[in-house]
Amino acid sequence: MSLKHVPPGDDRSARQAVYEAFADRNRPVEEAIAQALDAGIDRLDVSLGFLTEITDDRQTITAVQTAEPADSVAVGDSCPLDQAYCRQTIRQDSPLCVQDAVTSSDVSEAAYETFGLDTYIGAKVVTGDDVHGTVCFADTEPRAEPFPEADQLFVELLARLVGGALERREYEETLTAQNERLRTETERAQRIADTTFDLLFRITPDTQLTYVSSGLHAILGYDPADAIGTPFTEYIAPQSVPAAVDAFERLLDAEPVRNLELTAETATDESAVIEVNATPVVEDGTVEAVQGVARDVTARRAREAELRLKTRAIDDATVGVTIADATREDNPLIYLNHAFEELTGYAADEVLGRNCRFLQGPATDDERVETLRAGIDAGEPVSVDLVNYRANGAPFWNNVRVVPVEDEAGDTSHFVGFQEDATDRVRTQRLIELLNRVLRHNLRNDLNVLSGYGELLSDPDADADTTANAGRVVRETVAKLTSVSEQVRELEAIARQEREPTRLDVADLLYGVVADVEANHPDATVDVHVDVATDRGICAGVELERAVEELVDNALTHDANPSPRVRVSARDVDDAIVLTVADDGPGIPPVEASAVEAGRETTIEHGDGLGLWLVNWIVTRYGGSFQLRPAVDADEASGTVATVRLPSIEAEQSVDDAVRPHTTLFQ
Repeated sequence: MSLKHVPPGDDRSARQAVYEAFADRNRPVEEAIAQALDAGIDRLDVSLGFLTEITDDRQTITAVQTAEPADSVAVGDSCPLDQAYCRQTIRQDSPLCVQDAVTSSDVSEAAYETFGLDTYIGAKVVTGDDVHGTVCFADTEPRAEPFPEADQLFVELLARLVGGALERREYEETLTAQNERLRTETERAQRIADTTFDLLFRITPDTQLTYVSSGLHAILGYDPADAIGTPFTEYIAPQSVPAAVDAFERLLDAEPVRNLELTAETATDESAVIEVNATPVVEDGTVEAVQGVARDVTARRAREAELRLKTRAIDDATVGVTIADATREDNPLIYLNHAFEELTGYAADEVLGRNCRFLQGPATDDERVETLRAGIDAGEPVSVDLVNYRANGAPFWNNVRVVPVEDEAGDTSHFVGFQEDATDRVRTQRLIELLNRVLRHNLRNDLNVLSGYGELLSDPDADADTTANAGRVVRETVAKLTSVSEQVRELEAIARQEREPTRLDVADLLYGVVADVEANHPDATVDVHVDVATDRGICAGVELERAVEELVDNALTHDANPSPRVRVSARDVDDAIVLTVADDGPGIPPVEASAVEAGRETTIEHGDGLGLWLVNWIVTRYGGSFQLRPAVDADEASGTVATVRLPSIEAEQSVDDAVRPHTTLFQ
């Protein structure tokens, strides 16, 4: 390898050439950089000078000058920084000097393979506080001697001048862009002022209009040119002049005015409501003018009044109303009215932002929920009856209707929900279905029995025993039908009664029931235990006595023990009174108990289960619950335990405050 001998260059003339390159501020930066690179090539006696820009750890060639044709470096060439000589250049404050790249530790093998430059000297170019890139000079042959200090100072000077030129260009480009944006915004503001329906104005301290936009004609019907030099109060309705003058005085005290509503008079002697926003123009501590904008809000105020009326109607509606956001995940509630709070017991701040499924619970029918979900997903109105749960855990039948609301683009933006307590309707519907089933089943079966035994009675060949047995069966069947009929009539009569909650004394209720039942069961023993505060009662109707009597009488009637024993007790549990009837035998037959234990209405095959329906109807009518279960602890009898839970009422509490809504049957 031959070594290139470099004679000392003319440092003064090279520096002069570089200074001259950047002295003319009107000269394009690209031309100045090209002249400076040519001066450097001559000064350093190398074949190549170039400028790089470094961004995101990548080097890009942005300018190239050569002493002779070369293809090792071209504008636009780019490579990772770790494959460039400049990786080391930008790491140090002084120029990087490479006499022979093959033997230099400052040039990586990858960089040499990329560029193939044996001689290299370069310095980093800084704009502001950031490294822009590098200015470099190189040759394909190694040097015989190291670069002297004068060469290094020259390259460092050139890098500073290039950085200054680039920084100045960036500043000028930024300034030009800002001026262009300012010009554009000024033109835009003027166009807006000329085309907007808002009224832009400027007023002198003596109330004279010095500028008014074309919005004056659009809003009030006056020619803006005719308004110049007139007091602004000429356009204000008399009733609003005091407020306008007061606001103007505040503006003269350098206080801005926001959202001031005034009534203005139009050129056709009509009224318009305008909303004014204004600020003082202060120069040297003195208010020289007032400027602002007035907007016609007449239609908006009319719409707001209409909206307030509608909102008031929704707020005061007797059915629950909710609004859910269909554009957000899981359709969260954004509004609910007071009726919804009363219906569910949940306050707005507890449920806003949640999906309405928080009302669902163990007895909520999945198929009905799916029907509701399918309607919502399809964006179609849908209505279902669902078992929902109030905040206190009490179940109720909720008639849920959901209606989608579309935005201007036709997309569903909200869901409006209507919730109405359907418990009474569904309870009545279930009762009618029950009575129809019972009557149909018993009439069909028992009439078949009567028909069969009637034929036996009419058979002339039947013996006396057969005839006597047939007569007995006929009498028993008739008695059974009569009993069922009476039960149906009683249940129907109680169902038709108006709900009349009152305060019931627990001890009087239980001892009164026991006295009546023991009269019909002289061999039975009924223990009564009352553990209730003397100032607490039950909030229910007087028909509750019939429900308790049914439970005690059933327990005694179905106990095969000749001396049956039943325990009746009452105790305080939170805000409720819990009554229990526990027997020491088989208790209520499984056929009857199944309807309650199933947790829902079941098809009753015989009339025997009507007694439990009577109990359940009365208890749930007053917001209570009724359950049957086997005895499980030593304090209870050995048979079945019937539990009735009813709302309590305190001594000073009103019935209206203590009463609870209906709950679902068979909870």
